[in-house]
Amino acid sequence: MGGDFAPGPVVEGAVAAASEAGLALLLVGAREELEREVSKVPRRRRPGNIRIVDAPDVVAMDEPPTRVLRGKRGASVRVAAEAVARGEADALFSAGHTGASLLASLTAFGLLPGVDRPALAATIPTLAGAAILLDSGANTECRPHHLLQFGALGAAYARTALGIVRPRIGLLSTGEEESKGNDLTREAHQLLKASGLHFIGNIEARDVYTGHADVIVCDGFTGNVALKVSEGMVAAIERVLQQELSRSVPLRVGTLLWRPAYRRFRRRLDDSAQGAAPLVGLRGLCLVGHGRSSARAVRSGILLADRLAREHLVTRLADDVAETLVRTRISLPERQVHP
Repeated sequence: MGGDFAPGPVVEGAVAAASEAGLALLLVGAREELEREVSKVPRRRRPGNIRIVDAPDVVAMDEPPTRVLRGKRGASVRVAAEAVARGEADALFSAGHTGASLLASLTAFGLLPGVDRPALAATIPTLAGAAILLDSGANTECRPHHLLQFGALGAAYARTALGIVRPRIGLLSTGEEESKGNDLTREAHQLLKASGLHFIGNIEARDVYTGHADVIVCDGFTGNVALKVSEGMVAAIERVLQQELSRSVPLRVGTLLWRPAYRRFRRRLDDSAQGAAPLVGLRGLCLVGHGRSSARAVRSGILLADRLAREHLVTRLADDVAETLVRTRISLPERQVHP
């Protein structure tokens, strides 16, 4: 039920993914609305194994995420997370409130050993292929040892999702020198350097898309701003190109020659190709899609969830993080438990 255009595109994309991959599907939300959306899909395109789980409440995008715990026990994201925790499903996909998805999943799944906070691991295009940016929005305030954990989680995810044996980890900062940045990045730099991870040092924002690093570590506020600026820039470039190429007849004719390259450009930068980012560091699998997710993006996100579940991402992350924290010579603070 979450997302700017839900539930229509969510149901359409989910059914498409389930039909394509032969998946069993739980659609969690207001039963009547979901039944109406499912009925719009032609029968020949509907997979046989769809079950609707009634959840009457929705956490609106402007509500505090704590509503999933305190005021809306029937919120669809909470009911879905609890279904995964009980083993009724292998993964959760949500295009709704990121904070509510995080809190519902954290409550239902718990954290991996050695992890204090989960991070949202977004896959971004680069000149060399792809990279993992984390945290991209789950934690607006972090401490240095959180960024160390994000580095370990990002490296493990890059091995699984991108097939990179020894991922290069960069710390997003205001300069390449280790003395640059604020207290958070300077202290995190020292932790990452001592961790045994393949840490290549600080990278600046201009190098995020060059492919110099396979994993880019930052706090969630910085990561989310970086993603949103990038999305806006891509949209602006497309509009400028369209305006300029429509100014004269010769330019419009020339458009026919470079249209294939333009389509390839759009595919490389299309965020709907991945569809979702996993919350890494949890004992269960939760993927969060963009609030404006199209049916194509939802389909991609659910197919990614299926692949990560089959490749046992959570187990791999647990093993990698444990190994990293054993290797590091830094004594990390005890986890603080908040009521």
